[in-house]
Amino acid sequence: MRGVDYYELLGVNRDATAAEIKSAYRSLARSMHPDVGGTAGTFRLLQEAYETLNDPVRRADYDRVDEPAPRRQRRRRRDFGEDPDYVPKVPRLRLDDIPWWDTVDPGTRVRYLPVTGPERAPTLALVGGWSMLLLAGLAVELTAMLLAAWLSLLVASGVVIVLLLRRHIRAHRIDRSFVSEFGGRRIFGLPDAQHERAQQLTAELCAKYLTRLPGVRVFHGLAWPDSVFEDVHHAVLCGRRLVLVESKSWLPGHYTADEDGALWRNGHLFRGGATRLPEGVEIFAELLPDVEVRGVVLIYPSRAGDVTTVEQDGDPVSPMTPAQFVREIGRWLAQDPASVDREAFTTVLEQVVVD
Repeated sequence: MRGVDYYELLGVNRDATAAEIKSAYRSLARSMHPDVGGTAGTFRLLQEAYETLNDPVRRADYDRVDEPAPRRQRRRRRDFGEDPDYVPKVPRLRLDDIPWWDTVDPGTRVRYLPVTGPERAPTLALVGGWSMLLLAGLAVELTAMLLAAWLSLLVASGVVIVLLLRRHIRAHRIDRSFVSEFGGRRIFGLPDAQHERAQQLTAELCAKYLTRLPGVRVFHGLAWPDSVFEDVHHAVLCGRRLVLVESKSWLPGHYTADEDGALWRNGHLFRGGATRLPEGVEIFAELLPDVEVRGVVLIYPSRAGDVTTVEQDGDPVSPMTPAQFVREIGRWLAQDPASVDREAFTTVLEQVVVD
């Protein structure tokens, strides 16, 4: 189609790899599909651009007849405040500045939810009580009446203990099967590192700090139900608490969010980027009614300068810096640091696009 540069439409360089082109298409298709408010004509154009550049033969033909437009690409970068030479990094946090770090024992035994059998301590206590009852009856000489009562109590309590032990063994098998299936893995899916540097930084941040919590499970690249696209960059699950995360590389400045999830920068409505996290939080909250879900937009500077944020209670989405994310989200998850909800885990894992 004349008048449209397919590379500019997809937002990739002319030497982009096939993986970068595919990733850019999937990212744009989420917001340009007619089902989410886009137009059919624009979406067809996006598909045409992807099909052309994804096919080596068609791409070579397109490159021969279409001249590159480096000036337009450089102007587009300046308009959005990007510095192609600036590379953000994962911050180095002092452990003294992470309030929850020393309150967590990474070697704590993981507790799996929901509990499908009796706890070990009460069961052992009942077994011990039954044993003492048995020994007490054998140690003294009982009358016929007391002997009958003792035997009845012994048999009744023994039946209860056998049932509890069976339930305990069954619960242990369920937990062991779950661990065996997932191999003790803590991280699932792959961040879109080729297309978005910020996602790779968040993956490193989660692996370096949040995995200190024994119950934390990290997911990269999730789709909403009935979607084939990567609608959520990351998710962190611990117990019955889930954090959905979008990683963004935006201009330095002070970011806040209002009660509708709209983002503001330096006191003005931010138009340099968008987030679909409020909708994602609603979808996952409905999908997991017993899980507390919140959203975080994790902002890395796109050029030299500081990003600052303010978290407000009750907002559907909170903009955060990487350091704030580690401190605040880690502290929120650390309230139940060693629990894994099997049902929530498998539900979230099913939404991972590529594992």
